[in-house]
Amino acid sequence: MKRFARDWMLVIAMITGVVAYFVFINIPALERHHILARNAVNILQPVLIFCMLFLTFLKVDLKHIRLCPWHLWLLLVQCGLFAAIGSILILMPHSGVRVVLEGAMLCLICPTATASAVVTRKLGGDVNHITTYIILINIAVSLTVPALVPYIHPNDSISMTTATLLIMGQVFPLLLMPLALAIFVRHLLPGLHSRLIKHPDLPFYLWAVALSLAIVVTTRSIVHSTVSLDTQIWLVAVSAICCVFQFWLGRLIGAVYSDTVTAGQALGQKNTVFAIWLGYTFFTPVTAIVGGFYSIWHNLINTYQLYRHEHHHPQAYNK
Repeated sequence: MKRFARDWMLVIAMITGVVAYFVFINIPALERHHILARNAVNILQPVLIFCMLFLTFLKVDLKHIRLCPWHLWLLLVQCGLFAAIGSILILMPHSGVRVVLEGAMLCLICPTATASAVVTRKLGGDVNHITTYIILINIAVSLTVPALVPYIHPNDSISMTTATLLIMGQVFPLLLMPLALAIFVRHLLPGLHSRLIKHPDLPFYLWAVALSLAIVVTTRSIVHSTVSLDTQIWLVAVSAICCVFQFWLGRLIGAVYSDTVTAGQALGQKNTVFAIWLGYTFFTPVTAIVGGFYSIWHNLINTYQLYRHEHHHPQAYNK
C-alpha cells in the first residue's frame, strides 16, 4: 500500500484536489466560509512552496551552480517561440485563433516550476543544474514578457516598467528567499542542516499537498469559467501538445549533453500558477485556464516518469 501511494502520489494529489473542491462547495453549512477558505489556500500555497524549496536547496552546493550549454538552448527555445508567436499576433491582431495562440505562448514562456528540483532529484537528475535554470528562466521571463506584451496585447494601464515590477514581485520572493535561507543554514547552522537533510522525501510530500491545493484552484477556475466549450477544448489541446513537445524537446537537447532528465524537467515542468496569473494579468483573461490544463498534463507525465524510474532504479529513487 505504501509503495502504491508513493508511485501514484501525484495522481492521488490531483484527484484529492478535485474531490475536495466539489465536496466543499456542496456542503451548505460551509457556504459562508468560501471566502475564508480561498484566502487560506492563497496563504498556504506559497508557504508550502517556500518550505519545499528551502528543504530542496539545502542540498544545493553553490560551488556546483554553473552554466551548461543546454541552459542557453532552452532559453532560446522558450523566448524564441514566445517572440515568434507574438510576432504573428502583432501582424494579425484580429486573428480568429488569437486566444489559442496566446494560450500556446503562455505554455511556452512559463518559467520552470520550482518543484521541478524535487522531481529531478527523484529521477536522478542534477539539482544544481536545474536550480541554475530556474533562476535564469525567471530572469528571462521578467525581461521578455514586459518587452513584448505591450505590442501583443496593448494595455494603457500597464507600462513596461510596471509589468516588469509585477512579474519580478511574483517570481523572485519565492525563488530567492528560500535559497538565501538554505545557504545561511548550510554554512552557519551545520547541526540544523544535517538534521533537515535526513528527511529527503519531505519536499516531495510537501509538493503533493501543494499540488492538491493548486488543483483545487484550477478546478474552481474551470468551473467558474465563462469560456465556451469549443475554446476550452482548443486550450486543452494546446496545453497537451505544448506539454508533450517541451518534455520531448528538453530531453532531446539534454541528451546531447548527457543531462537528459534535468533538461527535460527544466523545459517541460512549469510554474502553472504563474501561467494562470500571467494570463489574466497581461493577456486575454480566458487564456488563464490553459495553465490549469497544463498542470494536469505535466503531473501525469511526472507520475509516469517516477513510476518507471522507481521500478528500474529502486535504490536511486530512495536516495
